[in-house]
Amino acid sequence: MTESIDTLQLNLGTGGLMIMNVSLAVIMFGVALELTLDDFRNLVKHPKSTLVGVFSQFVLLPALTFLMVLFFKPHPSLALGMIMVAACPGGNISNFFSLLAKGNPALSVSMTAIATLLAIVMTPFNFTFWASLYEPTNAILREVSLDLFEVFKIIVLILGIPLILGMLFRHFKEKIAGMISPWIKGFGVIFFAGFVVVAFGMNYDNFLKYVHLVILIVFIHNAIALSSGYGIAKIFGLSRKDRKSIAIETGIQNSGLGLLLIFNFFEGLGGMALVTAWWGIWHILAGLCMGWYWSRGKAKLQSVISNA
Repeated sequence: MTESIDTLQLNLGTGGLMIMNVSLAVIMFGVALELTLDDFRNLVKHPKSTLVGVFSQFVLLPALTFLMVLFFKPHPSLALGMIMVAACPGGNISNFFSLLAKGNPALSVSMTAIATLLAIVMTPFNFTFWASLYEPTNAILREVSLDLFEVFKIIVLILGIPLILGMLFRHFKEKIAGMISPWIKGFGVIFFAGFVVVAFGMNYDNFLKYVHLVILIVFIHNAIALSSGYGIAKIFGLSRKDRKSIAIETGIQNSGLGLLLIFNFFEGLGGMALVTAWWGIWHILAGLCMGWYWSRGKAKLQSVISNA
């Protein structure tokens, strides 16, 4: 039964891919409305924390993911899904979780902006580089004849252009941008969530049939992402607030972008799509739990100090 997961293709239905593309672009535009050039200037003023965070996202996590693939040897399509998730930038909700966890929101926002720009080049590079090093996943890449320029183009269209347009709008119409940003982001997220629910319903039987193969893998993968982000920040002597934010930025990935690339270039390859979709569900739960734990931990510490 499980062998067919490497040939399984999930269905989005007519127009589904276009809806996914548009909704992700809208979400990115909404995020960009909250960004300014100052967020990028923070890299120059306080480079250490941001550089450690970028290293954690685009170097450490993909490398650890590759080692995890070598250790567990999952089905090739599942391994390809893991590598895809690790190649994506941080998710759009990471800023919220960083705030919830009482981390460093400014660092989180700076990393979101910088990672989104870097993803235009780093996401296709990391994905093809690490996938080509493992023969079972490299065989799939050869089969689909992945065109790196086409991947680059779609990431520019979905991430790059909305980012630039949103920041330009914010620059010239700051007051309006501040008013509409939450509504646009909220609409995009709700629209995308609705789409995911419909897509899930269309592939319900396949999800139930194979979900047991991805639950443990995604749990371990996400735990490695969160702990490695926190650990590398600690090794470099960053503050606890910075450690929290870098852990969250590393563990909350833009799985929506991953799904978009999978359905555009791999025709909804089952193992890839299931890993990425389940990651998208799980990292929200993990982010909420980590945010609650870290915020509660600080409150308990303050309570102990006040009662001493």
